[in-house]
Amino acid sequence: MSKMIFVNLPVRDLAASTAFYVALGGTVNPQFSGEKSTSLIFSDTIGVMLLTHDHYREFTKRPIGDARRDSQAMIALTVDDRDAVDATVNRAGAAGGRADPNPAQDLGFMFNRHIEDPDGYVWEIVWMNPGANA
Repeated sequence: MSKMIFVNLPVRDLAASTAFYVALGGTVNPQFSGEKSTSLIFSDTIGVMLLTHDHYREFTKRPIGDARRDSQAMIALTVDDRDAVDATVNRAGAAGGRADPNPAQDLGFMFNRHIEDPDGYVWEIVWMNPGANA
């Protein structure tokens, strides 16, 4: 079995965050979604779980940080081509995200931009040409 990654995020507004992550490219998995959480599938190996703050607190005793104020993580998500970077950021921005909280990076063989979700989590949308020499 391939290794999988599930990103679990506490969110303030489950409906708004769900709309953002659908625009980012996720598909809602109703089997693991409900009033307190939304499960989104990005690929066979990548999932994002959005949890209301109250539900998230059931899994940790640590305080929930403010991603709008402090950088906590930058999660990279690849797309198929360079144009898909712009299309994904634009689509997610129209769904409540904030485009380009960090500068874009164009190295020729790799291009990325960033999108901030409604809670302040920053996603790096990346296209890479794996056959190019850096």
